Amino acid sequence: MNERTDGKHTAYDIKGPLVAKQFTKRNFEATYCPTKEEALAKALSYIPSDHVVSWGGSVSINEIGLRPYVLEHNPVIDRDTAKSPQERVELMRKALLCDTYIMGTNAATEDGQLVNIDGNGNRVAALTFGPKQVIVIVGMNKVMPDVEAAFHRSRSTAAPVNVRRFPGTKTPCYTTGMCRHCVSEQTICCHLVRTRVCRPAGRIKVILVGEDLGY
Repeated sequence: MNERTDGKHTAYDIKGPLVAKQFTKRNFEATYCPTKEEALAKALSYIPSDHVVSWGGSVSINEIGLRPYVLEHNPVIDRDTAKSPQERVELMRKALLCDTYIMGTNAATEDGQLVNIDGNGNRVAALTFGPKQVIVIVGMNKVMPDVEAAFHRSRSTAAPVNVRRFPGTKTPCYTTGMCRHCVSEQTICCHLVRTRVCRPAGRIKVILVGEDLGY
């Protein structure tokens, strides 16, 4: 079956442009791309070759090939090059003043809002203030009907999967795969941020992708 003619992707192709319009009404620069390849091309159109680029933990930016591309073609701030925990924190701090920050999102809403959950807070900090521009890659599987559903997805779907990236984490979701709204010392749900309007207008670029991306 042609990928773009099956029911799910056809629905994405109808819904995606409508959701992009809702983001635009909230001063985001938003677009819909049916495929990963088109999403990558769109993202790269926003990034000059001399821009210093950094990112938060995201599967989506890897899945469309964005992070591998900027690693080869742009100056980057890459926390994974740190040789100590202290250096890692310093690189995360420097990333807040980069030119372009690339990231995914835990959830988005049909009326054009972003919902994110974070442990250290560096990713949501960059989203709200600091970098000259932020490019957010959003698989259509993450678009929820409303804010309540988006927060539920962030805690009950995204967090229990994301926490598996940190072996031995002592949280209920690591042990059971289910959110228990814990206040564990190791919780990755310290900061819950709803971005309902982009200011200044156009700083946040939202690229909706007509495929399932990330967690």
